[in-house]
Amino acid sequence: MTKEQIAHWFQSLQDRICNDLEAADGEGEFQEDRWERPGGGGGRSRVIHGKHLEKGGVNFSAVHGELSTAAAKSLHLGEGGPFFATGVSIVLHPRSPRVPIIHMNVRYFEMDNDRWWFGGGIDLTPHYVVPEDATWFHQQLKAVCDDAHPDYYSRFKTWADDYFYLKHRKETRGVGGIFFDRLGPDAELSKEDLWQFVQKVGDTFAPTYIELLKRHQGETFTENESHWQRIRRGRYVEFNLVWDRGTKFGLETDGRTESILMSLPPLAGWEYNYQVEAGSKEAFTQEHLRKGIDWADNTY
Repeated sequence: MTKEQIAHWFQSLQDRICNDLEAADGEGEFQEDRWERPGGGGGRSRVIHGKHLEKGGVNFSAVHGELSTAAAKSLHLGEGGPFFATGVSIVLHPRSPRVPIIHMNVRYFEMDNDRWWFGGGIDLTPHYVVPEDATWFHQQLKAVCDDAHPDYYSRFKTWADDYFYLKHRKETRGVGGIFFDRLGPDAELSKEDLWQFVQKVGDTFAPTYIELLKRHQGETFTENESHWQRIRRGRYVEFNLVWDRGTKFGLETDGRTESILMSLPPLAGWEYNYQVEAGSKEAFTQEHLRKGIDWADNTY
């Protein structure tokens, strides 16, 4: 497959996911903002403000140009030169604190025949950890991984635990998921098989999240729970602005700021030395924001 064919499929993935999310929300519609990158290429940023999805972004981009030597070295690519990058990035912030935040990214990067790779993943950030939901979520991802390679789930689950980690808080962003990067010429699978795996990851996003949305969107919640939601959103902001490599790379390469920062929630909160009450639902969630939990086997 060519880089143009990969970009075309990512574009169609954006269309399908947006259609599915609009149907699931019932009221909201995505507003599209087309943009062009001065150095080459562009994309379509889509944002929804709906009944159940307070703010959601589904972005597609396909950009090209010259990668600076500094940027190339930061990616361990040696010298700079022409590059092409395409993918879909999604973050959904639900209105209800009982529905989790979710993030997905699937992407492809290419410089030449010997320097290309796929990357991506899906991770879940509940405001309140619900073990049954976390187990079901991980089982969906494990099935996709197992279909591609027997080692992928354990490897990519551990990678997600390590990547989506707030070092300054000593806690994970949520219950994790899978994360993978730089699957290229030296990977165990062929380029065609890697591409099929990435496509399956992309295709599993909408049905997985819509199921979780339907489970909890009708539940009532209190102002105290909304307050905790803002605190948890604050942690999400901290990760994206302090630790996320994609955010840093996008800003360093003159990416479109509005698209890069669409992952941030509409409202978030920070309180000095905030402490949860012992034995509370908030404390249960805090206790489960750690690496190494075997969610897929319901061991927590």
